[in-house]
Amino acid sequence: MKKTLIVATRNAGKTREFKKLFADFGYEIKDLTDYPELPEIEETGSTFEENARLKAEQISEITGELVVGDDSGLCVDVLGGLPGIWSHRFSAPNPTDEKNITKLLHELAPTAITPEKRSAHFHTTLVAAKPGSESLVVEADWNGYIGLTPKGENGFGYDPIFLVDAFRTAAELSDEEKNKVSHRGKALQKLMKELPAWLEK
Repeated sequence: MKKTLIVATRNAGKTREFKKLFADFGYEIKDLTDYPELPEIEETGSTFEENARLKAEQISEITGELVVGDDSGLCVDVLGGLPGIWSHRFSAPNPTDEKNITKLLHELAPTAITPEKRSAHFHTTLVAAKPGSESLVVEADWNGYIGLTPKGENGFGYDPIFLVDAFRTAAELSDEEKNKVSHRGKALQKLMKELPAWLEK
């Protein structure tokens, strides 16, 4: 019987990445869409870790299962790290990926178009929680630049404007390419290394 790991998200893109990376790890990956009765966990933290902890620890306490909370965001240097923890809600109210991208490109419009003036990184903090244990925390970054226009059909969020090299955005990478180098891919690789010892504690 497969063990269950709940990803504390309703984001299908995030869940797909978890499923691919945990495919050989012996876990059945579920997310919050599999548990419609669970309450919405408000992201009231002031850091990525605080928000990831809120989601992971509260859902684990309610379900009694192993839960991974993920808080990720895009941090643009010239904007002082914004949108950061507000990445998903950047164009609120009623944010969408398209609205968030449009707002970010508008904020960067006065910026010189040289790539070094548009440096940014994606950040992921993952928190694994289980009842009665101290949570496990890992994090990782993915450095790049903000492009001038969206390109690519793969990925989600800000991927179409996140340049990973001089030619390609994150949305132009295959899932396999992205999972090797992305912030979430690197954080998940750290998590998979540390998880067995943590689970034995």
